[in-house]
This record gives sequence, structure tokens and C-alpha cells, in this order.
Amino acid sequence: MNYWELETEQRNPRTMEMDRLSTEEILRVINQEDDSVPDAVAAEIPQIAQAVEAIVRAVRSGGRVIYVGAGTSGRIGLLDALEWPPTFGVEPGLIPVLVAGGSQATIGSAAPSEDDAAAGAAEVSAIGAGGNDAVVAIAASGVTPFVLGAVAEARRRGCTIIGLCNAPGSLLERAVDIPITPVTGPEVLTGSTRMKAGTSQKMVLNMLSTTAMVRLGKVYSNLMVDMPPSNQKLESRARRMVAQATGLDADAGGRLLDEAGGSTKVAIVMALARVGRQEAERLLERAGGFVRAAIEARDEGCGR
Repeated sequence: MNYWELETEQRNPRTMEMDRLSTEEILRVINQEDDSVPDAVAAEIPQIAQAVEAIVRAVRSGGRVIYVGAGTSGRIGLLDALEWPPTFGVEPGLIPVLVAGGSQATIGSAAPSEDDAAAGAAEVSAIGAGGNDAVVAIAASGVTPFVLGAVAEARRRGCTIIGLCNAPGSLLERAVDIPITPVTGPEVLTGSTRMKAGTSQKMVLNMLSTTAMVRLGKVYSNLMVDMPPSNQKLESRARRMVAQATGLDADAGGRLLDEAGGSTKVAIVMALARVGRQEAERLLERAGGFVRAAIEARDEGCGR
């Protein structure tokens, strides 16, 4: 691989004089360059939609969503994955993350590990990846050996593979089932893909995880109703969500949440379907966990 040819390694003609600018001028240049990132991501929405559907299929079939990355890309994947359990109430095992260099790479550099394709394949093998799993492989350059090794092993094992990179025509783009390639161009600081490329990766992962969770019934209206109230802030948020969804005041919403055993979903269905906790739980189970469908099923059953 000739790294000189990579889109992400080119010099940016708009920032050649950056070292001669004032602090505020540098900040404005960076901000102007970042302005192009949302458009690059928007151009990939059809591909992102395919990836969401693949993730939803994987979860519904009992599979996992496996993030794979190295360096900044791996850490961005880890950042997104860590938010799944506290935000949507899923088990941590649903979203394993494979980062080149292991846990040490999440708090420091493990650059040599990025070149180890065999290690990437071994990591995928070690977690027993299989045909029900969806793999999200992340590499700004699209040529990182650790990621490509993981993709090759995931392919051999029958996984659905989504690739997120910033280099059109890359090895990664050609190796996956669903390529997502926001073209963010040369970085403000040459080759520093933690900037525009990294921003685009986080935006895409936000879209993948949030939309997949909506499609899986983890959201009612725009409220994250499967969030476990595991600390004071989250308990307060859960009480507020019950109040916002039902029109109750904060105290009444809190009491209802207690009656629902701490489940925001159950509390909302209890209030809006006018049923007790047991019936709310039954309606939710029959509706596959979707709050709106559970409420509508109750309305239809009552002929309203």
C-alpha cells in the first residue's frame, strides 16, 4: 500500500499557512473545515440506512454488533459502544469492541498493534463471531491491517460486515457488505484523521446506534425509555420522562415510576393505557417492547 496516495494523507491547500495565523484565525480555519463534515456524512445516508437494518436484523436474530478498529477509530468505536448499555438498557455483551492493542490501547498508543492482521483475525475468532453477528469495521484510511484481518475472519465466519472509512476505493470499502465512506478530504493538520475523519465516524456511529435502537423499540417519541435509572441523575431523568410522556406532574410521575418497578416503559403504558403494572407488562411483551404499539393495542382492544 502506497500511503502517499491515500485521500486522508494529502496536504490541505487551505491550511498551508496555519502556522502563521493568530489563535482565533486558526480556530476559524478548523471550524470552516469541520463545516464540510455533515455534508460528507449526509451523502452516505442510503448506505447508513442499510447498515441500520443489518444491525437490527442481527439483534433480532440473537446476534451481536461487533465494533472493530485501531487507534483513534477504535477508540471512537469504543466510545459509542460504551453508551449502549446505560442509554438503551442493553446487555454489554451485545456490543463487544475489538481494539488493536486491547484495553491498553484505550488509554495510550498501541500503534505497532495496528499492523497485526493476524491479531485482528484472532480477536474475531476468540469471541466466536458467527453468522448472526454484524461487524462494524472502522478505519479512516481503509487499509489498517488489524481491521482488514478482522474483516477477513468475519467474512469466513459468515458475519454481515459494515465498513466505515474515509478513503473511497480502499481495501476496506471493497471487502465489506455495506461500505460507508464519508469523503472528508485532507485534514486541517496533514494526516491527523482524529479531526474531520474522526468527527465523521462519531457522527455515523451516533446515527447507527440511535436509529437501530429506535427500530428496536428502545425509544418512545424521542424519549429513551429503556434507560436504566442507575444513579441519581438517571433516576431524575426517568421520572421526568414519565411526566413528559404522560402529562403528569413530576411527583406523580415519580410515584408511577416506583409503582412500575423502576421501568419507564411500564410506567408510561400504565398511564396512557390506563392499566395496572401487570397488564402494562403483558401489553409490552405482546408488542415486542414498543411502547406506542402497546398503548394502541389497548386502545383497539377497548374499541376506542
